[in-house]
Amino acid sequence: MAEHQIVGFGFGPIQSGLFAKEAFQSGNFSRIVVAEIDAELVDAVRANKGTYNVNVARTDGIDTVKIDNVELLNPNVTEDRRTLLEVLAEATEIATCLPSVNFYEAVAENSPASLIATGLKKSTADATIVYTAENNNHAAEILEQAIIKKVCRLSHKRVQFLNTVIGKMSRVVTDPAEIAESKLATIAPGIERAFLVEEFNRILVSRTTIDGFRPGIEVFIEKDDLLPFEEAKLFGHNAIHALLGFIGAVKGIISMSELKDDEVVMEIARSAFLDVCGAALVKKNANTGDELFTEAGFREYAGDLLGRMTNPYLGDTVARACRDVVRKLSINDRVFGAMDLALQNGIEPNNMAIGAMAGIAVLLEHAKEYNLPNNLCFGDWRELDNDGIQKIINWLWKGQTTAQASQLIQYVQNAKEHLKKAATK
Repeated sequence: MAEHQIVGFGFGPIQSGLFAKEAFQSGNFSRIVVAEIDAELVDAVRANKGTYNVNVARTDGIDTVKIDNVELLNPNVTEDRRTLLEVLAEATEIATCLPSVNFYEAVAENSPASLIATGLKKSTADATIVYTAENNNHAAEILEQAIIKKVCRLSHKRVQFLNTVIGKMSRVVTDPAEIAESKLATIAPGIERAFLVEEFNRILVSRTTIDGFRPGIEVFIEKDDLLPFEEAKLFGHNAIHALLGFIGAVKGIISMSELKDDEVVMEIARSAFLDVCGAALVKKNANTGDELFTEAGFREYAGDLLGRMTNPYLGDTVARACRDVVRKLSINDRVFGAMDLALQNGIEPNNMAIGAMAGIAVLLEHAKEYNLPNNLCFGDWRELDNDGIQKIINWLWKGQTTAQASQLIQYVQNAKEHLKKAATK
């Protein structure tokens, strides 16, 4: 019996290809609603009577999945906003799939935090869980605090905010030539965009602890402590994805799949994954008892991901892997965060440092786009001296530091010559 109702925020490939898709396929939901401010997208799905397409990349081809009975509502439209608040007040599940946690309170009255707060304040549901799919280890806590500020407290409601580890790679394809060549189904008639997600579906979430409540989406894997797995995603999956993207950009490669047969680059990535990221994560989290944090378990994890990152049917682009390079090279993010974790555990982050140096090369190439100060626009990364590398890293870190800061910089300086060899076509 369909007793659940879900409301999503943001109709991108993760919302459409994971939360709404799984809700629809479970048969447990009487209503699936998504808040989306892209009017063209909303109109296209509405005109198609709530049906949209998701393309699923396997290792040997692409399938198209049709999802029905999904309502898209634009909170900037008065009538849609009214309906959205009504559904939020009845929702048993809410799922935010936004570009970052910064969007929780991006627009005052119609921000996701404001809308969710209003809905929960008037909630008639017996219980509600809120999935946060933004790429932040504390997204659930950030959203919960933003909502508590607006409603004072949630203690009178049975509400739980859940973090997620979503290792499902995805993209929105907008190039008509690629859509035609890959025979992708567009989202809906009248819109030249296609959702493409990988088949992988092992999604980890915080364990639901509300008495008597059972989530309507049953395929997610619950964990009592999600933090070790969030770190594995950030300092493993995300770190190596960035490393491959940065080196690919330096080599002038367009598609991530082009790296698949590059033995030099793939060996750098494999070694960084296993000997740096993996060794540090296993050493730190072996006491969890989870198979992932064993040498064999992490080797399987790394091998699977390296294959998925370079899957030609997913068609992931180097540009996507490289985007937002300044954030990705911040002191606590995937690249330097992984290197720092390695040093904390007595492991030399040599190959990960090649990825960091490649990231600096990408930054220099796009200096204007990222507002790199004129005095740091050194031109060709091959001509950078150690002082220049240090100045750029200090700018990236924005005054933040770590006990291993000087070592991290030195590893990147030493990596320049290794990157030169890897960048040779």
